[in-house]
Amino acid sequence: MATFDWVSGLFTKLYNNEMVRNKECVHKYSKLVVEVLRTLQRHGYVGAFEYLEDGRGGEVVIQLLGRINKAGPIRPRFSVNKDGYEEFEKRYLPSRDVGILVVTTNQGVMSHREAKQKGLGGKLLGYVY
Repeated sequence: MATFDWVSGLFTKLYNNEMVRNKECVHKYSKLVVEVLRTLQRHGYVGAFEYLEDGRGGEVVIQLLGRINKAGPIRPRFSVNKDGYEEFEKRYLPSRDVGILVVTTNQGVMSHREAKQKGLGGKLLGYVY
């Protein structure tokens, strides 16, 4: 049986729904997906989101703001140390101070800027700009 990466699916679904100008999208619920959405919400890329119970694990309804130009998962999930964000910024983001890399650290999911400020490394999940 094939497994599905919910976080990679989230970035792809957000981008595809933004491209067709949908106002909201629905995605499967997981704790990691909610943490990624909170990070995107803090930086103004998505609006409010709410949990819906469907009897099969639940779904999250996400309000889209039309602010995402490109979003995508980073596969494989590269490990990055506290000084190594620059290389991945150059690779995935269009220019300096535009967009965020979403990274999971031992203190939770956050943007690469927050992780740099706190001096944390982690694993890259995706990018948005």
